[in-house]
Amino acid sequence: MSFEIYLKKNEEKRIVAGHSWVYANEIAKIENKDKNGSLATVYSYDGRYIGKGYINHISKILVRIFIRGNETDDEEFYLKRLKEADDYRIKLGYSNCYRMVFGEADNLPALIIDKYGDILVMQCLSLGIDMRKKLITDCLIKLFAPKGIYERSDVSVRKKEGLPEIKQVLYGEVPDYQQICENGIKMLVDVKNGQKTGYFLDQKENRLTARKYCKGEVLDCFCNSGGFSLNAATIAQKVTACDISELALKNVNDNAKLNGFKNITTLCGDVFEVLRNFKKSKREFDTVILDPPAFCKTANEVKDAYRGYKDINLTAMKIVKRGGFLLTCSCSHYMTSSLFEKMLIEAARESGRLIRSVEVKTQAPDHPSLLCAEETQYLKFFVLQVI
Repeated sequence: MSFEIYLKKNEEKRIVAGHSWVYANEIAKIENKDKNGSLATVYSYDGRYIGKGYINHISKILVRIFIRGNETDDEEFYLKRLKEADDYRIKLGYSNCYRMVFGEADNLPALIIDKYGDILVMQCLSLGIDMRKKLITDCLIKLFAPKGIYERSDVSVRKKEGLPEIKQVLYGEVPDYQQICENGIKMLVDVKNGQKTGYFLDQKENRLTARKYCKGEVLDCFCNSGGFSLNAATIAQKVTACDISELALKNVNDNAKLNGFKNITTLCGDVFEVLRNFKKSKREFDTVILDPPAFCKTANEVKDAYRGYKDINLTAMKIVKRGGFLLTCSCSHYMTSSLFEKMLIEAARESGRLIRSVEVKTQAPDHPSLLCAEETQYLKFFVLQVI
């Protein structure tokens, strides 16, 4: 018989509201026995049905609920859920490259699927999903007939599920680099070795927004494969793309060449040191872009992350020309929007510059967030002006 999970008193409120995670310390009792990774049924303390999800006794998140009705996790179920997720993106006008499935926000917890042209890239972040990736792959083939499906489950969070990191071809043929078109710009996505699933699709709209603030000379920090740099290059006089990774800068140069941009130069170095050196030499830019990786991946790292964000933003504010812009981001949900804004206010005050807020944006609509799950709302994008 399948596992039956009974919550402690009053622990069901968050979950009934739509949050999918059931933590081990919220459980009053477990009845019956089944395999780890199997479908378990969750009830409130008084026996009311809440939903079903995959169980993992190794993880602090014991169950991830994704079924609230009478369905079961068969092929028909996955075909329906995957199609619903894709239909939402198509309705928004996405076509060539987008996040097809965004985990909890699409009622498919721990499953990430990105579309890069006719190549799909999948991440399986829980035991239950990992056990069903063959079924999910078959459904993707049946629905979308991709040329290839690649798994990028090389993320440390899998260790919490008792799973190894893995990269592999799941179906068809997958090239090392897949060409996409974003905002009219051709990009080569490093599917097998690039960050995350190869590219940061969540910044697509923000990169387009950035163009209007990138006249003159632009410094793009933590540039990765050049998403912001190439968008800036459509109107900038000169763009300096800075990253500590030589592979990332090779990708920038390849993408610049692909589009015929000759106004992009690359700079390899630690952004913290690069910014300090520019300040020391009194070098200024019309626009500075800060799109760092997540400085905090756990709640315990927030204080250190706050200092790191403040350091780069404070220094960046000092090297922006008067009338110029600072475009600054955070992709960690632990660094909340209010906390990030507080940091920017402190940095502005200590910079001695007068800073005004021009635009505040978040992740692209193909990365929707659930109001009941703050973890799904993670990206902050601020446009600031030095006046």
